[in-house]
Order: sequence, then C-alpha cells, then structure tokens
Amino acid sequence: MEAILFYLTALVAIVSAVFVTQCRNPINSALNLITTFLCLAVFYVMLESPFMAAIQIMVYAGAIMVLIVFVIMLLNLGLAVKTRYTHGLAGGGVLAAIILLLANYFIRAGEATGTGGEITSEVIAKYGHTELIGRAMFVDFLLPFEIASILLLVAIVGAVILSKREV
Repeated sequence: MEAILFYLTALVAIVSAVFVTQCRNPINSALNLITTFLCLAVFYVMLESPFMAAIQIMVYAGAIMVLIVFVIMLLNLGLAVKTRYTHGLAGGGVLAAIILLLANYFIRAGEATGTGGEITSEVIAKYGHTELIGRAMFVDFLLPFEIASILLLVAIVGAVILSKREV
C-alpha cells in the first residue's frame, strides 16, 4: 500500500512539474508548482517527518507561492508570455533527460559510504524534529540563514523597483 501511494504521489509530482514548464499562463504554472510542493509534503509525511511536511505546506505552498503570484501580477507577465512561447523547450528536455540518465547511472554505480550522521532515530525520539531543526537553523547555520533572508529581501525590493512604471 505504501508503494502504491509513493508511486501515485511521484506520478502526480512529475506531471505537475512538467506542467509548470508547459503552461503558457504563469498563474497556471504557479498553481502546478503548488501541486508539486504538496506532493513533496506527502513525501515528508511518508518519511515520518510531519514537521517538515507542515513547513513545506506553510512556507513553500503558502507564503512563497503568494510571493511568486504577487510578483507575476506586479510584473504583468501574462501579456509578455502570450506573445512568445518557449522555443528552447525541446533542447531543455533533451538536456534534462541526459542529466537524469547520468545521475541515475552514477547513483546505481556508486556505493554507500557507510557513514552515519549524529542524528539517529533515538536522538529524534528524544528531542523531536522541531527542536533539532530549530537548533540547526538558529545555532549551527545562523549566518547562512540570515544571508538567505537578506537575499530574499533584496529580490523582493528589486522586483518592486523593476516593475515600477514611470510616474
């Protein structure tokens, strides 16, 4: 039963990811991206990580997609996309297929290192997912977290400045 759910979710994720690139309307692409994010949340639940699934839904399928749709509407990309279609779709598809085949080959030809991390199932049971993720994010990786937040802020300000029409 688990395998059926996995393959069905994977199929929906792949189809919706393909539709992200195939849709002419950017809003439809954004909706398909939300579907892909929801499928990723199902994968997190299957991996027994409910906190990451909730964060995936709240942050990515919620907040980030609202930001992306806001930028699409602000830049008025609907008119620009209707005038021209992605002409490099076939080349991108061939390149993606080659990369997928190479990645599959290297994964199957490689061996597991046999090394384990510090976080075992006993540590997760003792502290919980939320505390371990919070400790890693705000103690061990505080500087990269803050740099990412500054980059997102700069991207938002840049999008607003680019979309601003002459007054």
